[in-house]
Parts: sequence; structure tokens; C-alpha cells
Amino acid sequence: MGETIQEVLSRASLFLQQHNREPKIAEYLLCHHLQYTKTDLLLNLRTDLTANIINQFEQDLVVHVQTGKPIQYMVGLEQFYNRTFKVNEHVLIPRPETEELVQHVLAMTKDMSRPLKLLDVGTGSGAIAITLKLEQPSLTVEAGDISVSALAVARENADRLGAEVSFCQSDFLQYWLQQGEQVDWIVSNPPYIPWTEKKQLADTVRDFEPELALFANDAGLAAYQQIIAQSTKVLAPGGYLAFEIGYQQGQSVKQLLKQAFPACHVRIIQDINGKDRIILAKC
Repeated sequence: MGETIQEVLSRASLFLQQHNREPKIAEYLLCHHLQYTKTDLLLNLRTDLTANIINQFEQDLVVHVQTGKPIQYMVGLEQFYNRTFKVNEHVLIPRPETEELVQHVLAMTKDMSRPLKLLDVGTGSGAIAITLKLEQPSLTVEAGDISVSALAVARENADRLGAEVSFCQSDFLQYWLQQGEQVDWIVSNPPYIPWTEKKQLADTVRDFEPELALFANDAGLAAYQQIIAQSTKVLAPGGYLAFEIGYQQGQSVKQLLKQAFPACHVRIIQDINGKDRIILAKC
């Protein structure tokens, strides 16, 4: 008799734990190999696995443990807002904190009295822009990224998920400045980790996710400085800015917003872990 899903998962979780890796990765990876949802996995814990599946699964675990390569890059997929997005080494792996940013933007745009135009700056995999369009179809959504490789991933995700989003290459808001366009919302999860913190990051992030999307100069504030300065010409009067931020950057980003938009109303919102994570500004 072969081993059951439960037995294989138990052994894999212990293996990961012993090597200081996240034990829950075992479930994620096994779901991929079996083409199961998490529910499928839980309903079939007593099902026997073939030797071939076990071997492939354990080989991937060893690669992850030895190199730190994120499982999401190994399988090429990640979940965001209950949808499956393609990811690779050219884009950040979408995270739950960013889902919270999307939730707040959706809550504030659902009752607007007219069609709104929204811009996602530094779109990466397209997770923010695509999710906002699919959840709020009345929004006109545009998205930009400086990375051509990231844009290729975002376009593929939009096509696969059926989201009508316009993508273009742009260094932050440069394209929209040149076009003389104005938008009602600017949303961004920009690079915000100070370079001085690079050595402290987990190897799964530091050695694999794109530096362009992770790190910023000026104590991690450089991207906010540029986006906010450019937004003074791109954001329509009475428009909104929404950022994901590092948990120690709330007051600094608020100050940048107040300098650019003296009359703006700024809210700093904490994430599910009680850390400052989102800034919403009505300008």
C-alpha cells in the first residue's frame, strides 16, 4: 500500500519545520501536484498517493529547502482575492496585505455617482488592477510598470481572467504626464523597503523577488516621493491616492502627501496584524 495524503503531508511539514521553512508550504505544493483545491485536499486525506506524485512533490520540497526559491515561482502561480495569478521572477508574489488595500479601495469606489478612472502604478503581476476591474466593472482601469517583463505577466493574467485593463510601460506616472491625462484614483504598492534592510530579509524574498519592486532609496520613501510629486498633475481635483506602505512609514508618507496637497485628508489604516499598512488620501 502507498502512503496517504495525510502521511505525506505530515512528513513534509516536519521536514520543512526542521529546516526553518514554513510548514504550510507542503499543503500548497501538494495541491499543485494533485491539481486539488485546499478543500479537495482536506476531503481526501486518507487517499493513497502514487510513488510518482510523492517523488515529484518531495523533489520540489528539497529544492525549496536548499535554495529558498519560493514555491509560488516553482509552480508559477499564486492566489490573490480568490483568483489564480501567474507569477514569475519578474514580479512580486502577491500578498494578503495587498488584498486589504484592494478591499479599502473597493469599499470607497462602490457608491460613486459617476464612472471613475483608476490607475495602478507599478502593477507587477497586475493583481491590484485586475482584481479592482473584475470586482468593480464600472471602473476604467489603467496600469503601468517600468518593467516590460512584468507587463507581459500582467497582460497574460488580464487575458486569462477576462479583465479589461489597459497596460503601458511607464516610469511611475511619466506616461500619463506626457499624455496630459487625469485620473480619479491612483493606487500603488510601490517598492518601499530601505536598502539597509536587505540583509535582514528572508532568503525567499531577498534572493528571488525582483529588487526593482522591493527596494527604494531615501529610507524606502523614494517611490512615494516621485509618485506623489507626479500625481499633483495627474490626479483630478478631489481625487484619491491609495498606497500600501511599510509599517514604519505612515507618518513620513502622510507628510509627503500634505506637502504636495496641503488640503488633503489622510487616513493611515492598520492591517490585520495591527501594523500601519495602507494610506488613503482624498486630495
